[in-house]
Amino acid sequence: MSKIRILPEQLANQIAAGEVVERPASVVKELLENSLDAGSSRIEIEIEGGGTRLIRIIDNGEGMAEDDLLLSLERHGTSKIRTEIDLAHIATLGFRGEAIPSIGSVSQCTITSRPAQTELGTRVVLHFGKLIKVHEIGCGFGTTVEVRNLFGNTPARRKFLRTARTELGHIDEVVKNYALGSPAVTFILRIDGRDTIYLDNSLLAEQRLANIMHYQGPFIPVGTVRRTNNLRRVSGFLVPPEKVTIGPAKMRIFVNGRAIRDRMILHAITEGLRGFLMKGKNPSGLIHLILPVEEVDVNVHPAKHEVRFRNARDVHTLLSQAVAEAMLEQQKVMKISLFGPDRTIARTAVPLEAAQVSTASSEPLFVPNRQPSNDIYAVREQQPAGANTNHTPAPPPEKSSAPAIAPAIPGAAGHQPLLATAEPIEQSSFAQTSAPERQETPQQKQKTVRHNLLVVGQYDDLYIFCKNSDGLLVIDQHAAHERLLYEKLRRQYLAKTVTRQILMFPETVELSLFQAQLVEKNEPAIDRLGFTVREFGGNTYIISAVPALAGTSNPRELFLDILEQFGSEQNRGDGGGFLDTILATMACRAAVKAGTPLSPREIDTLLNEMARADLFSHCPHGRPVVKQFTREEVKKWFYRN
Repeated sequence: MSKIRILPEQLANQIAAGEVVERPASVVKELLENSLDAGSSRIEIEIEGGGTRLIRIIDNGEGMAEDDLLLSLERHGTSKIRTEIDLAHIATLGFRGEAIPSIGSVSQCTITSRPAQTELGTRVVLHFGKLIKVHEIGCGFGTTVEVRNLFGNTPARRKFLRTARTELGHIDEVVKNYALGSPAVTFILRIDGRDTIYLDNSLLAEQRLANIMHYQGPFIPVGTVRRTNNLRRVSGFLVPPEKVTIGPAKMRIFVNGRAIRDRMILHAITEGLRGFLMKGKNPSGLIHLILPVEEVDVNVHPAKHEVRFRNARDVHTLLSQAVAEAMLEQQKVMKISLFGPDRTIARTAVPLEAAQVSTASSEPLFVPNRQPSNDIYAVREQQPAGANTNHTPAPPPEKSSAPAIAPAIPGAAGHQPLLATAEPIEQSSFAQTSAPERQETPQQKQKTVRHNLLVVGQYDDLYIFCKNSDGLLVIDQHAAHERLLYEKLRRQYLAKTVTRQILMFPETVELSLFQAQLVEKNEPAIDRLGFTVREFGGNTYIISAVPALAGTSNPRELFLDILEQFGSEQNRGDGGGFLDTILATMACRAAVKAGTPLSPREIDTLLNEMARADLFSHCPHGRPVVKQFTREEVKKWFYRN
């Protein structure tokens, strides 16, 4: 007698149901996909008993005639595909024809359907896979599917279900996903007779997302701004990075309208937010990815939760660039909101009016009480006269030039300003705006951009308090300066023009064998970062030049930090992203520290640099730079509303 047998149809359907129908939420998902494929504009979901007692889906789609309704009960009965070519061009949510027979094999199922062009509809009744009744019935157009006593014939499967509250949570998540994927459809979720979700199709996609996420605040819109290819495009909304909570990612991802889980897409979104998200935080929001159907394989997961891309690398690039562009556009909007719509004209109210230094003076009105650090004097000196280096020193101050961003410390010869950069300091905007007949290039106009803030003062030698037309601003001086230095370092690194500063007294450093191997292996990258390092014998190396933007950082400590990053990159295998981490480390070391009092001139120059920068709202490690308190918020504190 043969060992191999053909399974009975009923048993085969139950096995298929094990893949398709995992829990009540799986039934809701499969039936919602059928309703959306039918062109429904309104879908009602009714749940009782956590989904095991009753699941009812009511839609106003195109409906089915009697013949089609009976064929839909057969396994693999589908109207979505006919040939192998169709399988490679799937544009619908459902296509296998397994959902209804699989659901019907483990439940008591009733389906009522009527096309809009017929007077009567058809009702079929199945009891655990057996067709009990078929008859005509008067009903509205569309389809209604009732699933009762789910897993009633497989009690072992029913025991594996969680509590009713947990199962309802999964159903709620499924409905929200499809409501976000199809914003033109009205969704109503009714649990035990009570409406828990009512999302009308009149709501904008952004409003629907805010409603579902219980989020009050602005979103960052995402779209393929610079690529007008309608076949491949990205759209969506992101929660601002500073408002994202620590924990798992709360991203809802859709590919051609299908809700999926994909780590590659999540990684691409995170890459686009590099430098805006703090460690431990993950992006939140909604992303719609539209691709040609032939470039997406949706037939790789039994429940269709995952897809595969023909050109995964291109998809990753498209997403990360779209998110990065969205953040850049958000910075422009934020810049106008904080610093004013037109910062290239003379201001009616000049900030720091009482404390601003005359352009004819080379000294500030007051000098902060700063203690000189050993790094400045023992390690750091200006370039010796006649030294051969590509460092271009800033021109000496003139009457028509703005003073250096940091005043000289009394008695400190060769002092380096705390906020000094390797780029020449532009002329004062007051001098430039006094000659209206002078024509400026876009680059020169960018140099004249100034902030429109009224500086109130510095608090705790860390936070700068300012006033604008909308309310109160608090700026973290270290985070702000760190972002500015990071962007300059990154531009110089990418252009291979990192400016070096020769050390008056070269620094000697003793390395371990592993560190020495790292120096040899990464010598080109270390040199490109602006370090000049040579072997002195054994594992001893001499540091003779460092990046000029490194400011007052200790060369030895900075170099060892960089080596540590190179070492961790080998263990982590993080690709080229570790270079951003290195540049962020260098910027953090060089930025003005907390506890450093700044003069009015330094504050003014720092704010001007922020007003000119393309990216300024977060430090490279993701910490926010500025916080805006509106008048309404301040009034609420004192119950003045």
